[in-house]
Amino acid sequence: MYMWMTLLAGLALLPALLKTFFPYFFQDCVYIYRALGFGIRLNVYKRKTPFYSIVDCFLEAVRKHPRRAFIHFEGKTYTYEEVDKESNKVADALRSVAALKEGDTVALFLGNEPRFVWTWLGLAKLGCPAALLNFNIRSKSLLHCFSCCGANVLIAAAELRDAVEEILPALKEKGITVYLLSDESTTDGIQCIGQAIAKASDKPLSPSLRSNVHIRSTALYIYTSGTTGLPKAAYVTHERVWASSFIQGVCGVTSEDIFYINLPLYHSAGFLIGLIGSIERGNTVVLRRKFSASQFWDDCRKYNITVMQYIGETLRYLCNTPKKDNDRDHKVKIAIGNGVRAEVWKDFLNRFGRINVRELYAATEGNVGFINYTDKVGVVGRVNIISRVFFPFALIKFDIEKEEPVRNSEGLCIPVGRDEVGLLVGKITKNTPFVGYAGNKQQTEKKRLSNVFVKGDLYFNSGDLLRIDNENFVYFQDRVGDTFRWKGENVATTEVADILMMVDCIEEANVYGVKVEGHEGRIGMAAVKLKEGREFDCVTICSVLANYLPVYARPRFIRIQNSLEVTGTFKMKKVKLVEEGFDPTLIEDPLYFLDLTQKKYIPLSQEIHNSIMSQDIKL
Repeated sequence: MYMWMTLLAGLALLPALLKTFFPYFFQDCVYIYRALGFGIRLNVYKRKTPFYSIVDCFLEAVRKHPRRAFIHFEGKTYTYEEVDKESNKVADALRSVAALKEGDTVALFLGNEPRFVWTWLGLAKLGCPAALLNFNIRSKSLLHCFSCCGANVLIAAAELRDAVEEILPALKEKGITVYLLSDESTTDGIQCIGQAIAKASDKPLSPSLRSNVHIRSTALYIYTSGTTGLPKAAYVTHERVWASSFIQGVCGVTSEDIFYINLPLYHSAGFLIGLIGSIERGNTVVLRRKFSASQFWDDCRKYNITVMQYIGETLRYLCNTPKKDNDRDHKVKIAIGNGVRAEVWKDFLNRFGRINVRELYAATEGNVGFINYTDKVGVVGRVNIISRVFFPFALIKFDIEKEEPVRNSEGLCIPVGRDEVGLLVGKITKNTPFVGYAGNKQQTEKKRLSNVFVKGDLYFNSGDLLRIDNENFVYFQDRVGDTFRWKGENVATTEVADILMMVDCIEEANVYGVKVEGHEGRIGMAAVKLKEGREFDCVTICSVLANYLPVYARPRFIRIQNSLEVTGTFKMKKVKLVEEGFDPTLIEDPLYFLDLTQKKYIPLSQEIHNSIMSQDIKL
């Protein structure tokens, strides 16, 4: 009897003991249970014949709850059945008008709207991969997207007609067919498909139209590390689509939740985690054209939103809005995103209440990722048995100055110790592949790192510096090399430098990102050397950058130097430049600031610098 009482007392104390000595035990168990469940599902889908794609998942949701709201958008509601029928009409019209067939790649140039969803669905029902174009890109960048993904058809929104017309001669020369989602067009070379879609049949399409699609087929091209001068099109296979769709479920999202998408659908976050994840869950989406801090919580209250998405900047914007008495009057329980600083994270929770922030680390083209499934602030994930066994990765020593991994006498990389910052690399295997970038073998090979721990092995080079502490929590430290992040977008420094050197007065350019107090990420800055005898052309430089780069990728500060410092291997040195920033009291070189209202670079005075630091001038 005494033994049984002792055993019961021990069991009663077990939860308290676990919480004391293993505070994250239960959260680890929940995550592992969910992750294993989704992993088993993915393996079943890999072996299933015929292949069960996310389109089949959507059609199953249509059969289960046809009248459930799928999309709320600008006062209108579209059910699963209505979106299904609209996508059937799109597919039927594209089959007859454009003669599209399985395997044909189509570029979508659309903003956040329901038509984006059913146009993509229509293409997917035909077995056509979609290239999701950033609707901010123009000119050279826009043209480049077609050449790298192999698209021969462009479908554009009516409001983007001007951007299409700007490059229309080059599109004609390349043999690209352009369809506008409108009823009429007076421009030669642009066909309107609006009426054809309106008259098309909404009857279900035969699955035989996509019978050759399998788990490793390309489903999408999502542009990464780019959205600057020359974006890179990352292959997104159906396997990756499924894996991304499970993120909502791993974070605890259910079919009863209402998911708020205000991030661009051309991004992995908005499209894969948001839209595709909601299809996998069978829940309802509230779609918005773009993020609005002033209307965010009003939307959440109006639609009873329970799950939101974010990037670091958007949480800061929300925290910067005027405080209201009803700040905590909402039903949001989960926030999924990346890139938020610890102090903003804390401010967000203190102001808007207990929301489970699921900060994650991932890359569209990468083969390793983390999710913070705990309530610990400031971390991007936690190492556990799932990540160790199924997603083999390592943090290795990295030389910031040389921008390359440190290797030992045998030519192999050196793993870092606990709490030491290192370059994240993911082992490339059959189960954790790195497919690469379409039409860009050079950049694909640049991301492959060989001879890491043994001769002949192969790893994905994330280009990111991370740290793992003694409790197995993962911290994002910084980006290295040719990419930094601003306004939630990746900016490739080498591509911006190439465009700067198109300006007649500039001989050399070194682009980098600098931190600005009160802002997430790094803002663009460039050190330039002028051609002999030439003056800095404030207006022309602004004009060239505007023609080739979206606003977030244009350097807001330019520093003119007599010579640009390079390493022994002729690589541009950035570390000192980054440290010095743009403070005119510390820098003797001439400094300029991009004034978007005047559409030119103006001398960076101490007064302007002070206004930027006090946030009187908005960046």
